[in-house]
Amino acid sequence: MPTPKKPKKVVTVKEDSFSALETYCIWLNEYYKALKKSGFTESIALAIMMDKMSYPDWVSYKMPKDADIANYLDDEDED
Repeated sequence: MPTPKKPKKVVTVKEDSFSALETYCIWLNEYYKALKKSGFTESIALAIMMDKMSYPDWVSYKMPKDADIANYLDDEDED
């Protein structure tokens, strides 16, 4: 008799206060994984994901503002 499978451990996020940029990136990652799971190749899934017109109407997300993105960019002049 086969041994019963152990239930998968659910991965949770410890912090639930994400910036707009982090929320957008999480959404993009989930969108890409859903496209891959539904059978698209990596290149096609990436192309669909990059086309903002392909986003479903019911998706509520906010595009990050330039100020949010600037916080994550390395400033080369500081060296």
